Amino acid sequence: MASVATLAPISLTDRAVVEVKNIIQEKNVPADYGLRIGVQGGGCSGMSYLLGFDKAKDADEVYDLDGLKLIMDKKHAMYVLGMEVDFQDGLNARGFVFNNPQAKSTCGCGSSFSA
Repeated sequence: MASVATLAPISLTDRAVVEVKNIIQEKNVPADYGLRIGVQGGGCSGMSYLLGFDKAKDADEVYDLDGLKLIMDKKHAMYVLGMEVDFQDGLNARGFVFNNPQAKSTCGCGSSFSA
């Protein structure tokens, strides 16, 4: 069973929280799902970010961030510790942005990194 933790290793800006809540409402995301954030192998710099809705699994930690259920595999915390997730909605870019102090290098698009 997933454990519930108190202090999340990442943060979401107010804009990111609003956008996630909008997506939950627009897409009718089931109440027992949470926002899964993590990493996966791949991308031009070695690892890419994982962001989507999912049910908590046994190896997960569950956090409450401004009323959002955040789900993260315990093994991913070391790669995203201190990361801030923002949402940009400008003329040049629209989408979630990951500001990760653990990343030693990132690709040009910002969705891939090496640690």
